[in-house]
Amino acid sequence: MKVSERDLKNFLAFRLKGDSLEPVAHPSVPDPDSLLFVDRQKEILFRNTAQFVRGFPANDVLLWGDRGTGKSSLVRSLLKPFGKEGLRIVQVYRWDIPSLTDLYEILRRSDLRFILFFDDLSFEPSETDFKVLKSLLDGDIEERPENVLVYATSNRKNLMPSRWEEEDKFPQETLQERTSLAERFGIRLGFFAFTPDQYLEIVRNYLEKSGVLEEIRWEEVKKEAISWARERGSFSGRVALQFAKDFEGRFKLERLKEPYNFDRT
Repeated sequence: MKVSERDLKNFLAFRLKGDSLEPVAHPSVPDPDSLLFVDRQKEILFRNTAQFVRGFPANDVLLWGDRGTGKSSLVRSLLKPFGKEGLRIVQVYRWDIPSLTDLYEILRRSDLRFILFFDDLSFEPSETDFKVLKSLLDGDIEERPENVLVYATSNRKNLMPSRWEEEDKFPQETLQERTSLAERFGIRLGFFAFTPDQYLEIVRNYLEKSGVLEEIRWEEVKKEAISWARERGSFSGRVALQFAKDFEGRFKLERLKEPYNFDRT
């Protein structure tokens, strides 16, 4: 596996793909201030990352909980304040876990700090890759580089189903096996579904930043926003962003001097 120190310094984010570490030219880096109602999780994650970037002891982090609550966005937003301090994020897909030992050799030689980011991580009972990851997190014969941490997001608290799909002969051992991977993460942050009022506040925040609410009353938007969420069965932050994009786009299209003619050929 090869990557130049120049690339490591010039790019903020990378993807591990088999035996290749690929720079990401245009990483998605959300503004941390746009992530609402996760203040406690944000404070802990940013503090832990600040410790890490400054060379102090820090923990691996598991961000688990409901979909669309900002777990992945919060991890990616770390590049905004810490990228200039030498933080880099390497996205690792589950099927590339066996390549981590080769990656360690590359990152160990750098003076930068790296977060290995596993997004939407989970395992099924028949899969064994979690044992490899568990060993690499804590307990492998090779010491992990001191400039590497692991941050993972998951919808599952223990990264595995709460019930195995088949009957177990030794249920207590199965429970211990199921929870042992999550326990390798020193910090575990829970993210929970937003209330309708919180959802509306997130929508309002997006539309205020876009300037839409300078021309239209908020009361005219609320009813549409609630209907949008109910149709999708979720008041998540992701649904709020999707509604805000749709509303802003429609609003701007309608205010064109020459509205778009959908019958054009």
